[in-house]
Amino acid sequence: MAQPEQISTVEGVPDFYARAIDRIRNFMLVLAPVAAVAGWALYGSRAAIGCAVGCAISYLNFHWLKSGVSHLADRTTNSGKRQSGKGIVARFLLRYLLLGAASYAILTSFPASLRGLFVGLFLPVAAIACEAMYELYAGLTRGV
Repeated sequence: MAQPEQISTVEGVPDFYARAIDRIRNFMLVLAPVAAVAGWALYGSRAAIGCAVGCAISYLNFHWLKSGVSHLADRTTNSGKRQSGKGIVARFLLRYLLLGAASYAILTSFPASLRGLFVGLFLPVAAIACEAMYELYAGLTRGV
């Protein structure tokens, strides 16, 4: 069994895991059109539109969440002050309110696209599963 010092000094390990968020984003960009085309082929254009809108909403939500957490961490570590809880909660609630309003608009405009919308909203889950499989592959083949 390897010593803990040997595991932490393997070349490229920190950089490999630091790029996980970028790989998840790239998986999302690849999976979104694949899901929309599959929705069109299986269920028609309304499902494809719902899937595309769901993918766009989930990608936007992922981006906002990533940037919000990054800004919060930067503010906290750089200022050394505790951040206001009200402002943080307000920004998170505003994000979900906007995403909910967009979803409601899609559902009232195109009720037949409900399945596609839900598939699109699960885009980050599929991208994270792809990242987990990639990390497993990299761990088994390269020892990362």
